[in-house]
Amino acid sequence: MATLKYLSGYPEHVLAQVRALIEGDRLGSLLQGRYGQAHAIRNDRQLYEYTVQIKERYLRKASPLDKVVYDNRLQVVKHALGTHTSVSRVQGSRLKASREIRIASVFRDAPAEFLKMIVVHELAHLKESEHNKPFYQLCEYMAADYHQLEFDLRLYLTHLESRQESPSPGADAAG
Repeated sequence: MATLKYLSGYPEHVLAQVRALIEGDRLGSLLQGRYGQAHAIRNDRQLYEYTVQIKERYLRKASPLDKVVYDNRLQVVKHALGTHTSVSRVQGSRLKASREIRIASVFRDAPAEFLKMIVVHELAHLKESEHNKPFYQLCEYMAADYHQLEFDLRLYLTHLESRQESPSPGADAAG
């Protein structure tokens, strides 16, 4: 059984329940029943509009976003779920700031609730750079069920990884 790297830090009794779901091949159906189909935000333009819509609803006074894209190069484990950057450049006598959000492209096919959780997380970084209490309070303000979504997203990533590790039907186990 592979390590549950997306769930490190959770209590052993929770990890045991997740392992049992994976071994019984029930984790995918549990998530499917809870979250259903993937969202319809397929391209970067739609993702930008979706993100700005959430930003305008909850963070009107925060700095504007210049770019929001799906990024094929983001490694989920290495860079978490997405990245946010703020770059300042001097242009003549002016200082220009650019704010970007990049979301790992694996979430292009994720359930809508998971995409919202990732967007909320990255937007919260516009106000709070650290993962501290005010940061998570802001996340909960934008998505009341933020913590449950974060946990379930970790389950989703664990499920995707367990599917990649399991041998394909008819494959020789000795390999």
